[in-house]
Amino acid sequence: MNPVSHLTPERWADAERALIRKGLAEFAHERLLNPQELGESRYRVLSDDGTVEYRFTADRFALDHWQVYPESISRHRGDEQLPLDALQFITELRGSLGLSDEILPVYLEEISSTLAGTAYKSTKPRVTAAELARADFQAVETGMTEGHPCFVANNGRLGFGVDEYRAYAPEAAAPIHLIWLAAHRDRAAFTAGADIEYDAFIRAELGDAAVDRFAGILAARGLDLADYLLMPVHPWQWWNKLSVTFAAEVARERLVYLGEGEDAYLAQQSIRTFFNTSDPSKHYVKTALSVLNMGFMRGLSAAYMEATPAINDWLAQLVASDPVLRAARFSIIRERAAVGYRHLEYEAATDRYSPYRKMLAALWRESPVERLAEGERLATMASLLHVDHAGASFAGALVKDSGLEPAAWLRKYLDAYLLPVLHCFYAYDLVYMPHGENVILVLDERGAVDRAIFKDIAEEICVMDPQAVLPPAVERIRAEVPEDMKLLSVFTDVFDCFFRFLGATLAAEGVADEDVFWRTVAESVKDYQASKPELADRFAQYDVFAETFALSALNRLQLRNNKQMVDLADPSAALQLVGDLVNPIARFA
Repeated sequence: MNPVSHLTPERWADAERALIRKGLAEFAHERLLNPQELGESRYRVLSDDGTVEYRFTADRFALDHWQVYPESISRHRGDEQLPLDALQFITELRGSLGLSDEILPVYLEEISSTLAGTAYKSTKPRVTAAELARADFQAVETGMTEGHPCFVANNGRLGFGVDEYRAYAPEAAAPIHLIWLAAHRDRAAFTAGADIEYDAFIRAELGDAAVDRFAGILAARGLDLADYLLMPVHPWQWWNKLSVTFAAEVARERLVYLGEGEDAYLAQQSIRTFFNTSDPSKHYVKTALSVLNMGFMRGLSAAYMEATPAINDWLAQLVASDPVLRAARFSIIRERAAVGYRHLEYEAATDRYSPYRKMLAALWRESPVERLAEGERLATMASLLHVDHAGASFAGALVKDSGLEPAAWLRKYLDAYLLPVLHCFYAYDLVYMPHGENVILVLDERGAVDRAIFKDIAEEICVMDPQAVLPPAVERIRAEVPEDMKLLSVFTDVFDCFFRFLGATLAAEGVADEDVFWRTVAESVKDYQASKPELADRFAQYDVFAETFALSALNRLQLRNNKQMVDLADPSAALQLVGDLVNPIARFA
């Protein structure tokens, strides 16, 4: 098979047009570009030197959202029409985008990789949104085509070769067998939730036969399994990083290669997390992956892993004990156990940000499959923004299948998803990173949203109350955030990075106009606030109906530093705030 058969002139041209459409839309939203109006929804953008002009048609929606129509885009120099070229689009606008000499070529490589991924996805059999809306959990997961809605270079995955892309990318949907290492306990640590014991846990995940086989491999070398912890590793990480960068550890038998595990897994949207397809009731496995993707090297810190199960247990207890969250049937899937290996020589040579400290760690996260009742099914929330080749949306298909009025369908979704976000913020000063890929929706038989399950807890939740009493092991999640920026997490992650797209998608498709969408959001908020009069002071202090809120620009972060966009321990410090957005629910207050 030709490994680059997806790279054809026609597919590449389609991918470039789609990426330039997204670039025009999101760079205009973040005020990096200032499109000039030509009349009748026509706009133009000039290159930095003024010699090249991009013309396009766009509709404008709430939150300064640009719905740019791909077929309308053309590129001109004087009287000459030029072909669209995504790399030239970036270089022609590099000054406007603030790309330094150092970042520009790496960003172009991320753009190239994103385009190649789009071209590959276009080779897959075309599944309509209506068909996908009735598909199973993993068919939906691997059927996503866009990635993060805000980031233009959102499938960089720098480090994957084309054969590795076909083996490991979520959209390739290839079964993956994780590699297992024995890691000497001198440098490795296993931590787990209160009721978990290492040996029983590992045997439940791997099976007795595999554990005994691994013990035999060690015994044949005169080594004892009791001196080691078993660690799952992404195959790419072993072949490309650990077998070379950690070669001394292998040579000294601190790390021992044991081979592949028996269970087959599927890569999830987050690329380094795996769903067990051999036994869907078993845990997800999240692994370290030293691949650069969307502003971060996707490693996992051994130091961070130690507190992960305790943080998850703490949050699970909070959720279970709160009557509002219980009534919403809101839940999290806990990261139940974690294992990390510390390479002491690299640690001595680096600071805590270094990718060398994030090369060998893994965690196990609960599977949501076990929690399903009869007739319920699962879908990543990212699916709500999915649009098929004919322009039909997954969300629109769910609304149609449900038999509900669009506002009624939206209200069920908002009460499942938005209400827990708001309540955790107002009652506990607790925020999540609840973007589409971090939320799993539980749908009923007809496609209405029944409840929401949040994941990716330990690395992405934050308690902003300096007075909150937290157990010592959980203290890491406390962050100092300026008062005027606390609510920005909700405005940015929920309103600007998700609802902005969902509202525009439903409106453009004629499913629900913007007024219906944002009025329903406002009603969901108001009903929640009315149900909690004891939090009235908090609602007034952090006003979700404020006339405006700051625009926090995500692409600007990646364009400035595409290896470490923000410090997770101090998330507000790095934000790029660019003026204000009009709050679309303010008029319904």
